[in-house]
Amino acid sequence: MKQQNFKNHTQLVPIYHGVALLLVLTILVGAFINLCNAFNKNADVFNALLICGIAIALGFILWFSRKFALKAQDRAIRVEESFRYFLLTHERMDSRLRLGQIIALRFAGDDEFVALAKRAIEEKLTARQIKMEIRNWRGDYYRV
Repeated sequence: MKQQNFKNHTQLVPIYHGVALLLVLTILVGAFINLCNAFNKNADVFNALLICGIAIALGFILWFSRKFALKAQDRAIRVEESFRYFLLTHERMDSRLRLGQIIALRFAGDDEFVALAKRAIEEKLTARQIKMEIRNWRGDYYRV
């Protein structure tokens, strides 16, 4: 696997972000065209509405399956990084750190993690700023 850094750490899954999203969007557009045709021709509107409902539900399923997986992983990262902070300092992580900051700090090596966490609080660094400050990048190769 390629060495991870700030420039290449984001992940796009072509089958999900490309094929699946495009497919659901196509189905949704087709379903609404079908519904418009049903209204214009006084055809079976009930079936057209059902197809639209299924297309919308499919879109929600696709969206929330990703959203829920990321939320669960964010919670796991928060616990992992809180434990890591405790192991390095024998203190609890400062509660003023926002989740986005904690998630960004996971990329910092142990040698800069604690100092960067304190800077993030004091200077109110954004996740992007934190990532840009990291010198010893620790890759996260298991992100959903």
